[in-house]
Parts: sequence; C-alpha cells; structure tokens
Amino acid sequence: MSNEFTSNKIGETAMPVPLSADSVTQPVLFIPHGAGPCFFMDWQPADTWDKMAAFLKSISSRLPQRPTAILMISGHWQTPEFSVTAGRQPELIYDYFGFPKHTYQLTYPAPGAPVLADRISKLLTSAGLNNRQDISRGLDHGVFVPLKLMFPEADIPVVQLSLRNDLNPEAHLLAGRAIASLRKEGVLIVGSGMSFHNMRGYGDPRFTAPSEIFDEWLTQAVEAEPEARFAALSKWSRAPHALESHLLGAEEHLIPLMVAAGAAESDHGTKVYSQQVLSTQISAFQFG
Repeated sequence: MSNEFTSNKIGETAMPVPLSADSVTQPVLFIPHGAGPCFFMDWQPADTWDKMAAFLKSISSRLPQRPTAILMISGHWQTPEFSVTAGRQPELIYDYFGFPKHTYQLTYPAPGAPVLADRISKLLTSAGLNNRQDISRGLDHGVFVPLKLMFPEADIPVVQLSLRNDLNPEAHLLAGRAIASLRKEGVLIVGSGMSFHNMRGYGDPRFTAPSEIFDEWLTQAVEAEPEARFAALSKWSRAPHALESHLLGAEEHLIPLMVAAGAAESDHGTKVYSQQVLSTQISAFQFG
C-alpha cells in the first residue's frame, strides 16, 4: 500500500487523502524502551533484556494490519509546547552516553511524514494545545531503539511528538484525545518510556517491592473504565510508591503513557507484558 502521508513536500498543508475502505483502527501502545541501546550490545547478565526484546519484536504480529505511519511519543524529548517532527528524512539522535562505539553507528532510515505532522499540529491546535512543527529534529533513542526491534525494515513513516516541559499529566491525556482520530487512518500511536524509571532504584533490591506495588496500581488504573482511568492517571503522583518509581520533576518516562491513554478514548486498556528487570517491575500496556 502506498502511504499518503509521505506524498507531499515539506510545508504543504494538504490533508491526507482518505485511506482505503479496508483500513482498520489501530490499537495504542505504551512500551518500555530499555536502557540506551541495551538490545544491541553485550550486557551482564547476558539475558537481562531478552524478554523485553522478544515482546517488542512480537508487536507487529499483534496488530490488525500494517500501520500507515507510526507516531512515537518518547520520554527523551521535552519542549515548552508540544512539538512534532516534520522533516522528510529524520536523522538519529544518539542521546546516550558511555556505551560501546558500535551503538553510535546504529541506523534506522525510516522516512518522515510532513503531511501527517501538519495534521497532528492542526488536531492539537483545534484542541486548544499550543504546538509547533520542527523540520530539523531527529529521532531519539526512545524512538529508534525500540523501532529497530518492532519494525526492523524501517520502511514505515515515523513522526515523533514531544512531551511538554511541565509534564502535566492532564495536558498529555488531552493531547492524546486530540490525536485519537489518527488511529482510524491506520496510524499506530506508541508511547515509549518505562513504567518504572528511577535511576537510583535499578539493580537495588530495596526497590523491588515498591516497584511491584506501583505497577499493580498502574495496571488497575490502565484497566479501569475510561473516566476512572483519566482521573487516576491525572493524579498518578498520589499512587502508592509513585514517587519512588518516578522522581517528581523527572517523570518523563511515565508521561508518554498519558498520551497513549488519552488516544485510547473509550477502548479498554490491558497489561501485555511485565517482567522484573534490574530488580524492578517493568510493564507495557495496550489499548484497543
């Protein structure tokens, strides 16, 4: 299937043409993206990331059809207002440090989608959410590292949406609602972060129980009815052991879940992967 989201030049504002009648609504995902380029290097123990990698590799087979495009929301891009990548061929941003030399030579030559970026911008604007398009921004490792496992051919257009600097959960839930209609056009919306992200806690068994308790709360929140889900996630910091799992002011790896949950609209959420990694509980969720 040719992809209408790549058919126009940068800066053109034409809306995408309708998809074929056999297009179906894509689910929404919140996935863990691991630690830097962890899936593409040696680690001790050697199997630390194997189950997470297997889950990410399985995602394409879980979808109702091949996505027309992929919209990623990563915990590694924050801007004063929502921003969306609008370049035709985004470069990669190797925003990790101290890893083996070969991990700075990883490639993921997926095309961008300027027309889709413009559509996202208009949807956010219509919802009263200030935003901008960025034609020079590349894809950070919260995007290209998991995508190398999910869609290794790198032949599906990719757009990245930033987090807003204030990390306000309700604003990000509303941003997700604003872009939810893209799912009906075959766009796969993916929040990429970590359900537990406290650097001091990784590898420390004192954080195992707190991470498990927070993970249980998070699962109940995701699996709640939509209105209850919105209310719970908007007040996530009040959850048991929330601030041990995500330091307040540094919760950027959790906030992509808010965009995903907002884009879910009335669809049910469920946990689709969970594992203890580095002595902490890490999970992934799917809506629809």
